[in-house]
Amino acid sequence: MSHEAVIALGSNIDARQNIENAFDRLQKQFQLSKQAGPVVTSPIGITDQPDFLNAVALIRTDLSMEEVVSALKVIEDEMGRDRSRAKFGPREIDLDVLIWNQKVVDKDFYEREFLQKLVEQLDF
Repeated sequence: MSHEAVIALGSNIDARQNIENAFDRLQKQFQLSKQAGPVVTSPIGITDQPDFLNAVALIRTDLSMEEVVSALKVIEDEMGRDRSRAKFGPREIDLDVLIWNQKVVDKDFYEREFLQKLVEQLDF
């Protein structure tokens, strides 16, 4: 069964390069049908750090949501994500499933207007 998911991408360490690299990796691992962004956003929580670049990708896959989440963690690890940092600290890359089969599965979508605007650009 084919699934559709919107993946949120975020980075504030070598952000442009890491966002492009993440899109490339998503393209290789999934069927990447659309993307939007990146947009620059101010840090949330810990404000004494560089601005973030954020983007979204619309993918199609036969994997389950759990398998997609696991695959995203592998991509983050391969790209050097340091999981020992604070929750709202600097990120090489952050990849999250926002929407799964047209259902919002990450409450950040409702709390962050930039995510809503990026998803609107996907027009799916």
